Amino acid sequence: MTTLRAGVVAVQGDVSEHADAVERAAEAHGVDAEIVEIRSDGLVPDCDVLLMPGGESTTISRLLEREGIADEIRAHVEAEKPVLATCAGLIVASRDAKDDRVTTLDLLDATVDRNAFGRQVDSFEAPLDVAGLDSPFPAVFIRAPLIDEVGEGVEVLAEWDGNPVAVRDGPVVGTSFHPELTPDSRLHDLAFFDELAVEIDA
Repeated sequence: MTTLRAGVVAVQGDVSEHADAVERAAEAHGVDAEIVEIRSDGLVPDCDVLLMPGGESTTISRLLEREGIADEIRAHVEAEKPVLATCAGLIVASRDAKDDRVTTLDLLDATVDRNAFGRQVDSFEAPLDVAGLDSPFPAVFIRAPLIDEVGEGVEVLAEWDGNPVAVRDGPVVGTSFHPELTPDSRLHDLAFFDELAVEIDA
């Protein structure tokens, strides 16, 4: 069995849930997933794919810059290696978070409004039609950011209430929702195993 080295940025967020989801997606393709929890520099360069979970975007961006991880993530994307960025991870990955407290990585040509879908009490789940999936995805929105503008090269994969909530920009997939909080691993599959995904050496 071939091995996929999957790095999960583990400064905050649903680290174990993302690890479980990528392991399920990998297993469906006959691939063994080795999970690497990233809290310091030096680990990202050896990863085939990266996951950027949710959490608090100002804290995440500050820690990524302070620990030297931010530049390694940018280099990962420049090398056309896949990234899945969810909720706060999407905010940090964007071009502009409309908040000076967030140092974005500029991986996604998109602007994002933090917590645009409301507070924690306004969280909800919705069946979402996603490009590339043959049936709706059970999307979980928790204090979700709003993608309010995307560049010409960005593919909108899904919308909710007329707004993009899942996008792809080259090797980077970003979602406003939490695909890891469901047993459905198709978003991880879409991010890492479609035609744009990394080739894994045997």
